[in-house]
Amino acid sequence: MGTQVLQGVLVLLLLPLPLPRGVLAGSLHNPGLSECFQVNGADYRGHQNHTGPQGAGRPCLFWDQTQQHSFSSASDPQGRWGLGAHNFCRNPDGDVQPWCYVAETEEGIYWRYCDIPTCHMPGYLGCFMDSGTPPALSGPSGTSTKLTVQVCLRFCRLKGYQLAGVEAGYACFCGSEIDLERGRPALATDCDQICFGHPGQLCGGDGRLGIYEVSVGSCQGNWTAPQGVIYSPDFPDEYGPDRNCSWNLGPSGVALELTFRLFELADSRDRLELRDATSGRLLRVFDGARPPPPGPLRLQAPALRVTFRSDARGHAQGFAISYRGLPDTPDGQAAPQGLAQTPAGAPDRVNASCSPQPWASEAATDATRLFSSVTLVSALLLMLSLLRLLCRRSRLWAPGKAPRTLGPSRGPGRSWAVWYRRPRGVALPCPPGDPQAEGTAAGYRPLSGSSQSSLRSLVSAL
Repeated sequence: MGTQVLQGVLVLLLLPLPLPRGVLAGSLHNPGLSECFQVNGADYRGHQNHTGPQGAGRPCLFWDQTQQHSFSSASDPQGRWGLGAHNFCRNPDGDVQPWCYVAETEEGIYWRYCDIPTCHMPGYLGCFMDSGTPPALSGPSGTSTKLTVQVCLRFCRLKGYQLAGVEAGYACFCGSEIDLERGRPALATDCDQICFGHPGQLCGGDGRLGIYEVSVGSCQGNWTAPQGVIYSPDFPDEYGPDRNCSWNLGPSGVALELTFRLFELADSRDRLELRDATSGRLLRVFDGARPPPPGPLRLQAPALRVTFRSDARGHAQGFAISYRGLPDTPDGQAAPQGLAQTPAGAPDRVNASCSPQPWASEAATDATRLFSSVTLVSALLLMLSLLRLLCRRSRLWAPGKAPRTLGPSRGPGRSWAVWYRRPRGVALPCPPGDPQAEGTAAGYRPLSGSSQSSLRSLVSAL
């Protein structure tokens, strides 16, 4: 009965809300509702197996049954792109959004894009209609044959507007939240035009605006919301050389939890620093040679300053970091100021240093306490064994109640953690225990721009 009630609650939570689709799911302050942190959904690892949401559209073919096509589970033996013995939507070729193979139609269409409402990067607010009279976004506008999402974001950011909209692959419009309140949502698949300046990004559609928050890819900012996402400068484009950016995080709580959704820096000269905003104490340093640890990173600091610097040659995809404020440490005990914590059992890939660590003395104290506890438990067990020997004949002990052992669970359930693989240096989540080792990419090439345009024309003609 309890399971049925829980399932019913989950169904209600997944039902469409009366607000415009994508506004909440894409907000920078609601990252937990998004399954994608890349603009083209290359990191999607969800379970949608139809071209439309909630079972709508055409069913996808299983990736282990598509050997006749360019992409199958055989072409992705290391699981870098999430292909396998399933039929979930994926984006193995870096296309503009996730897709899947479908049963071939009479017109020769054998694949389609997937409309996944939860696969919109935080900061993307959705696709909206633009009739032009009045315009959907009432601010200044412009056109460019080299338009990318970030080019438009930067234009509207400099103009002092909150929102930026891309349309028809080459047009950029600026606006405010008032424009968004009266906006008319359109289907996500209506924003299907490739940006003139980037073949892997979508820039709205014909009479359709793809609207973003201008804070995406900004070089500085103050973040006080309970949770949110920080992107590297110029995201979703690559960051450029000589960038020196900083962001202040101050959500309510005594600690912060960071999760690196994406992380790709060019080399060790491009650095990301985490400092206690109050004391200036350096907590962690990451670079292209020393990536962050997998899984959530908990920092016992009420406010954090994040700083990123690139050298004169640096350019790469960058990073996406989701954060949330924590009311207390996981065990309910306050940790020393500035202490960084990682979940138990996570691989030890944190930065090493030759200088004394602030938590070294505490670790020694914990070890002493652990030794004392083990000694006490051993003495108690010895006393219990003697008592049991004395009382065996009077049957004071009931068999079959073995003490709970310490260590990893060996029951039928499977434990899961978050590991990261790095195709092209980008971190993607996958379950641990994958027997396939990380290595070079399989020998395939992404579709050319002309092939994409031709296939998209065929799809639009249906």
